[in-house]
Amino acid sequence: MPKLLYARPAHDATEARQVRKLATSRHAPADWLQRARMIVRSWDGLRAPAIAAELHCHPQTVRERITRFNTAGLDGLGDRPGTGRKPRLTEAERSRLIALVAETPPGRLVRQDDGTLGAADPPQAAHWTLDALTAAAQARGIRVARSQVRRILRAERVRWRQPRSWATSTDPDFAPKGRRSSSSTPRRRPTPPSSVSMNSAP
Repeated sequence: MPKLLYARPAHDATEARQVRKLATSRHAPADWLQRARMIVRSWDGLRAPAIAAELHCHPQTVRERITRFNTAGLDGLGDRPGTGRKPRLTEAERSRLIALVAETPPGRLVRQDDGTLGAADPPQAAHWTLDALTAAAQARGIRVARSQVRRILRAERVRWRQPRSWATSTDPDFAPKGRRSSSSTPRRRPTPPSSVSMNSAP
């Protein structure tokens, strides 16, 4: 009979919060999401067979993941290093990269409290591009290449391209045009040339 196995208690509040957040994440890879759920359900008191039935996997899979978590913590939810290339980003770094898209680019003009337009860092990009996202991620200590940024965002179906408008111009001297004339304003018709009377004398 298999030995009863439960996930060890979290070492601290931070580890508990990270595991529970991962178990409900909308952007985490499916394998990490399922493994975090195994740990959370084990904390809830469920045994491996019940967790396996709930998550549609084999009980031995649950036992193996619980064992790895008990030994390696959050990192134990990932795959063991194999012969392939080791992922360069942690799950936390991946989440930070995805969240970066929702932030305002540093060079984008935004309306200030006094009504003027200004950017946090004018020389920087006013629109998110793969190059701009890569540079911003690297500035925050995330070692990632442009091609990897593209793969992650496409895999998570995160859109980073935004429509451009005058409000996001990179030109600090740019100002919106004045109001256009109302479409209801009647246009002046051109004056037709004077007609020559057919009955006029030569």
